[in-house]
Amino acid sequence: MGFRHLAVTMGYDTRSFAWMAMAFVFFFFFFFFSCTATGFKDGGGRLCAPEIPIAPTPLPPLDVDLLQFALNLEHLEADYFINSALGLSLDDVAPELVMGGPPPIGARKANLDRQTRAVITEFGFEEVGHLRAIKTTVGGFPRPLLDLSAKNFARIFDQALGYPLNPPFDPYANSINYLLASYVIPYMGLVGYVGANPLISGYVSKRLLAGLLGVEAGQDAVIRTMLYERAALIVHPYNRTVAEFTAAVSELRNRLAGCGIKDEGIIVPPELGAEGRTSTNVLSADRNSLSYTRSPEEILRVVYGTGDERRPGGFFPAGAGGNIALRYLRIP
Repeated sequence: MGFRHLAVTMGYDTRSFAWMAMAFVFFFFFFFFSCTATGFKDGGGRLCAPEIPIAPTPLPPLDVDLLQFALNLEHLEADYFINSALGLSLDDVAPELVMGGPPPIGARKANLDRQTRAVITEFGFEEVGHLRAIKTTVGGFPRPLLDLSAKNFARIFDQALGYPLNPPFDPYANSINYLLASYVIPYMGLVGYVGANPLISGYVSKRLLAGLLGVEAGQDAVIRTMLYERAALIVHPYNRTVAEFTAAVSELRNRLAGCGIKDEGIIVPPELGAEGRTSTNVLSADRNSLSYTRSPEEILRVVYGTGDERRPGGFFPAGAGGNIALRYLRIP
């Protein structure tokens, strides 16, 4: 049946029928793309959220700066974990992410038990993924100079305990020492992402940050749990328990950052526990059990070990990378 004959049969003139047909086609495509924009269906016909919006989304400059700042801690974790677990570096497993940056100072394979080595190996490769995700999304900079030497960790623990440990603390000596040294690092990434979250505005940026935050929080929880299981263990030969070490490190970070209590050990007074009813503190959080938040300035004060975002040192002897960190390095 022809188009004209169909229109006449249905009681419409040809022009009116053409407009109705066009309206139907428009409605069909509008409905299709509306569904596509809000979600897609899997093989079972279930509605799933889209990975990215249909329309292109910009990357606001502040989003880029905040996510690139995170590369400093991601680089620190990647080389620390990979070297410790496998005796390899980022140069060996993903040289394209190094971008010509200098090799870390003093990183080496740690004397770990099988379970700890397996966990840390996974963490190391997760950090490689984080670096790739950030650099392919917002760009990046060469790996900054990192000091992962036993000597640097010894300084941190001397500073935390308030006196020189004898013999000097060696993070690579055994699993307990290594877990205590690991306690120092991932938590800073976690609170940094929580701090950046309300400042991020773009869809792509938010999706990336949420994915990074989830894994960083998980890593910190695993390390804290492994330490909590050994809370009463005496760290040889220092005659201090694992719990005492974590409390000292947390207090040091609070002092260096200078913004009140945003860090707690694995055992706390009940008034600092969840709802003021527990001394266990496997997850460090505020009075409402929400993750603490830190600004880039606070993080720099801690990872530099100087309490001053303008004065490099600690893990970043030549300073951190990215626009935020460089801004402070240029301030006299």
